Amino acid sequence: MEVNPPKQEHLLALKVMRLTKPTLFTNIPVTCEEKDLPGDLFNQLMRDDPSTVNGAEILMLGEMLTLPQNFGNIFLGETFSSYISVHNDSNQVVKDILVKADLQTSSQRLNLSASNSAVAELKPDCCIDDVIHHEVKEIGTHILVCAVSYTTQGGEKMYFRKFFKFQVLKPLDVKTKFYNAETDEVFLEAQIQNITTSPMFMEKVSLEPSIMYNVAELNSVNQAGECVTTFGSRAYLQPMDTRQYLYCLKPKKEFAEKAGIIKGVTVIGKLDIVWKTNLGERGRLQTSQLQRMAPGYGDVRLSLEAIPDTVNLEEPFHITCKITNCSERTMDLVLEMCNTNSIHWCGISGRQLGKLHPSSSLCLALTLLSSVQGLQSVSGLRLTDTFLKRTYEYDDIAQVCVVSSAIKVES
Repeated sequence: MEVNPPKQEHLLALKVMRLTKPTLFTNIPVTCEEKDLPGDLFNQLMRDDPSTVNGAEILMLGEMLTLPQNFGNIFLGETFSSYISVHNDSNQVVKDILVKADLQTSSQRLNLSASNSAVAELKPDCCIDDVIHHEVKEIGTHILVCAVSYTTQGGEKMYFRKFFKFQVLKPLDVKTKFYNAETDEVFLEAQIQNITTSPMFMEKVSLEPSIMYNVAELNSVNQAGECVTTFGSRAYLQPMDTRQYLYCLKPKKEFAEKAGIIKGVTVIGKLDIVWKTNLGERGRLQTSQLQRMAPGYGDVRLSLEAIPDTVNLEEPFHITCKITNCSERTMDLVLEMCNTNSIHWCGISGRQLGKLHPSSSLCLALTLLSSVQGLQSVSGLRLTDTFLKRTYEYDDIAQVCVVSSAIKVES
């Protein structure tokens, strides 16, 4: 949409055109059955039409390219390109021509001119051409302001400008979810939906982690020794389709050893999405820094380092627990083990674990025995801080499958 001020007689003419790639020509097939009056006439005309695809004349998609007939849509993350031409329509020489192109958004005004220096003179029927490029980073109304100033032969200074208004649309809808594992691992699920009217080729979807985490992508599988994405060999995302990408983040060693650091709101990283549309137009989006609320573990955190999936009935099995002091004070801990109806602890209850300093951890190897078959829950651990006389109870720590010792369990 072009909004111009009242007309004024000027020696120069300004033209502004958007530069876009052509599109595939589409035709409307007209056909009929052989018993109809035209017979095979329509089909023969379509076969002779140079714009149709040989052997697929009744399809609307053609082989030819067509130039854009309108301004088209501009999406966030794409590159806006425009051709600016200033032509001398008069029969006299114009001097000191300066062409400026600014892009005004709701938050800022950007200078897009390739050169801010004036052209000494412009002869009749000659022109000044400029091509501007800008990667669109904001949604909403954009106004391209093109201003031209020059001096006539009589020394009069002239100035005019034109405004070109267009909208920038949102191409993708991105939603994220966090899942906290029993360990310090964090799983991020990113749901990406194509909300445009044309298919996209998803060139890259990656997660750039913050300095606190290492990331592993879980979006590929091994097939016949070859790594293939879970979406198959085709990476096209059709209009309104959604894909889910999964990432696993692990705290770096220097942060994982200091349990007191990974608390509250932490920065995970940002998603980097690159796609192509139509004839290879490239778009790129980066989300803002994703933040995650770290789970609260209270003063003392109990996590499992090792536990078997399947154990034999009435046979001892071993687990390894990790106890971390998440408080800001030193604790003197005592371990108590309480038997349940199905799970029995083997060892001495009321054992002194000693002092545990803030952000420090210790590992315990414990032995258990189950007297009941089936899926059993490991419960009954108690930790008491002798300094504050405070007891921390841990039930339903994990589950194990108990089977009869006569059944051979294959790994």
